[in-house]
Amino acid sequence: MKLNFHPEVEEALAAGQPVVALESTVITHGLPYPDNVKTAVSMETAVREGGAIPATIAIIQGQVHIGLTGDQLEYLGRLSGDTVRKCSRRDIPLALARGENGATTVAGTMILAHLAGIPIFATGGIGGVHRGHPFDVSADLSELGRTPVTVVSSGAKSILDLPATREVLETNGVPVIGYGSDTMAAFFSRSSGLPVDARLDTPEEAAALIQAHHALNLQHGILITVPVPEADAFDPEAAEAAIAQATREADEQGIHGPAATPWLLRRVVELTDGRSLRANVALLRNNGRVAGQIAAAFVQFKRL
Repeated sequence: MKLNFHPEVEEALAAGQPVVALESTVITHGLPYPDNVKTAVSMETAVREGGAIPATIAIIQGQVHIGLTGDQLEYLGRLSGDTVRKCSRRDIPLALARGENGATTVAGTMILAHLAGIPIFATGGIGGVHRGHPFDVSADLSELGRTPVTVVSSGAKSILDLPATREVLETNGVPVIGYGSDTMAAFFSRSSGLPVDARLDTPEEAAALIQAHHALNLQHGILITVPVPEADAFDPEAAEAAIAQATREADEQGIHGPAATPWLLRRVVELTDGRSLRANVALLRNNGRVAGQIAAAFVQFKRL
């Protein structure tokens, strides 16, 4: 399989410079146009502010792209989500074989980032166990258990069953880190109240963990959870009320499986008059910046 690298990303990797992978489902399935493109560009800018080169990953007409041009971001942003395959592990070969457009989920991005030699990936929130449907479990969790990429996120999406998601992460042997926090972040809100395996407060501490993980050649990921900035955090009680209503409506309408997460997120935005969307965009930017800082520290750590 050929990987098509953006020249800037290819040069950075060849020179041993820090690179951070970014997913593409936020463009095609997460936000409406033009907010999706603006947010993708903003997240890339945040990675640069953190000291690394961004590499948004997607499949365009059956070709894997590691790093996108502005025109490619715009192309994906204008496509209907119904025409773009949402790509986890099972979907990538289908999109390649059929010449399709594919947006990479957390799981799909982890796989392609690892193949491209990018060890750190920033996103908003990972998938997990769906509320009321304990057998509806995101492929993100199993991928974290078998692909050695560090994922910087604001925990799992709060529309999910967070305690069950935390248990599955533990079962899969995934270290869950609180970045500047003693608890796992809860996407729109700063804390889930759930424990983490360790608290790390600096990019250098995170880099040391990643280096130790790589030295042992462990074939699973690390989840670093970063609380949404306090000024942008969404009130936990208001968030829970909106999520509970959206979940009931999804059950009533029979919306489950891969369609559930994007539908629930859109419905929560409607129910909160856009406040959850503002928190989502803020945490995406913040996670990109933190991941850039960690990637830069990791490169320096390896050079010692």
